[in-house]
Amino acid sequence: MHLPDLPDLRDGAAPSAPALADDRVALTNAEFRDAVRTAASVLSGHGISRGDVVAIMLPNQVEFVVALFAAWRLGAAATPVNPSLTAREIGFQLDDCAAALVVTAPELASKTPDDIARLTELTEQPDAARHTDDPVQTTPGDLALLIYTSGTTGKPKGVMLDHANLSAMTAMSIEAFTLDAEVHSLLILPLFHVNGIVVSILSPLAAGGRATIAGRFDPSSFFDRVEAARPTFFSGVPAIFAVLTHLPETVTPDTSSLRYAVCGAAPASPALLAAFEARFGVPVVEGYGLSEGTCASTVNPLNGTRKPGTVGLPLPGQRIRVVDENGATIDDGRPGEVLVKGANVMRGYLGRPDETAATVQDGWLRTGDIGRIDEDGYLTLVDRAKDMIIRNGENIYPKEIENIVYQLAGVYEAAVVGQPHETRGEEPVLFVSLTADSNVTEAEIDAHVKESLSKYKWPVDIIVVDEVPKNPVGKIDKPSLRQRLAAPVPTT
Repeated sequence: MHLPDLPDLRDGAAPSAPALADDRVALTNAEFRDAVRTAASVLSGHGISRGDVVAIMLPNQVEFVVALFAAWRLGAAATPVNPSLTAREIGFQLDDCAAALVVTAPELASKTPDDIARLTELTEQPDAARHTDDPVQTTPGDLALLIYTSGTTGKPKGVMLDHANLSAMTAMSIEAFTLDAEVHSLLILPLFHVNGIVVSILSPLAAGGRATIAGRFDPSSFFDRVEAARPTFFSGVPAIFAVLTHLPETVTPDTSSLRYAVCGAAPASPALLAAFEARFGVPVVEGYGLSEGTCASTVNPLNGTRKPGTVGLPLPGQRIRVVDENGATIDDGRPGEVLVKGANVMRGYLGRPDETAATVQDGWLRTGDIGRIDEDGYLTLVDRAKDMIIRNGENIYPKEIENIVYQLAGVYEAAVVGQPHETRGEEPVLFVSLTADSNVTEAEIDAHVKESLSKYKWPVDIIVVDEVPKNPVGKIDKPSLRQRLAAPVPTT
C-alpha cells in the first residue's frame, strides 16, 4: 500500500468507520480524510510543495498524524521533533534537514528558531489560489520520514526513510501480527519515535483498523484508558512494563480486550515480561529493531513458540545474520554483530555519505548490536557493541549481569556501565533501583551476582538509586550513568 493514499482509501471503503482518536477528539475515516485535505491546503498556502521537509513538533495528539499525512499529500517529507529537546537541539535538527516549516503548538513555538516559519493551526482558512483537492503523485522512492537518532555517540543523524521503506514495514507488521480491520492500537509511546508512528499508527490504519492516541503515559490512569478504549494491543518499552507490573495489588483492571502487548526499544528481562503476563493475563511479545530498519526486524511469534530471553524470528521479508569482526557469518551460536537485510533498510543518513557507506554494506544494515542466533533461528541480543566493557582484555556484556540481577525479588531496574580504570581499561559498575516494598540489600545483590557469574564479571561497585535515568523514548540512559563515572579511579 502507498501510504499517502491511505486517508482517501479508508474514506472510500468505510467513511463512517472510526479512524483516529485522542484525549480530545475522535475522527471517522471521512473526518480524517477531510482533516488531512484541509491541513494540506493550509501547508500549501504556506508554500509547502513536493520535496520540502515539514517538521512536526507536537505532543501525542491527532493533529500529529494529520500533519504527517498532509505533508505526504503534497509530496513533502516529515521530520518528527521531540518537544522536550532544548532550543539548541531543535535548531540543529531543523537546520540539518533544511525544514521549510514547523507545525507546532502555541506553547512550544518559542523553542523554534526565529528564521523558520511556524504553523500552530491546521484548520485555518486556506488560500483559495493555492487550494487543490488533488494529491501530489509521489513514488515509492520519494523521501517520507527523517527520523533523528538520539545522538548518544555524537550529533544526531537524520535517518532517511522513503515511502517504499514504510510500505514494506507496515506490510511486514500486518503479516507478522495478523492485523485486520478489528485491530485497535492504544498509542502510549511518543509519536516523534518511529516505533510510535509505524507500530501504533500506520500499521493498524493500513490494516483497516484504528488507533487511539494517549497523552503522556501515566501508570495510575493507563488501565482506565484500556477499559474505556478497549484496544486490542499496545506497544511499550521495558520501563513501562516494569512500572505497570509493580502497581499496587489493589489494581485489578479488565484487560480482556487486549490480545497482546509488544515490548521493544530496549532489552527486557524474561522475568519482567513473565510477571506482567501472569498478573494481567496479556501475552507480551518482545521484538527488536532500529530506526535505520524502519522500526522492527524481529519479533517473537504471536501464534508460535515464544522464547523468553530472545527477540524472536525475522519479520516476513527480512533476513538476519550474525558476523564476526572480519564479516564472516557465524552459524554455530557464538555472538557477533547483528546484520539486517530487507526492503525496510533505510536509504541512508541525510548528508552523511561516509557514515551511510559504513552502516549499509551490500544491502546489509550493520546494527552495532551483538547477538547470537540459536538452532531455531531465534535471535538473542547480548548487548550493544558500544556498551561492551573490556576489562583486562576480557569482554563483559552488561546485559548478562543485568539479567542476573533481575532474578532477585525487589529489584526494579538494573543498569551496568563501564567505569574507566588506568590499568584495567574499564570495570563494571551496577546501578540499581528497588521496588517500594523491597528489603533487598546491596550485600545480597553482590552475593547473588558472585554466585552466578565469573569473577571477572563482578561489578566493582553497586549503587542504589531512587530511579535509573531514562531518555525521552524510555530507554535507560546509560550515557548519563557513564558521565557519573567519567573520572578514572586510582590504580590499585
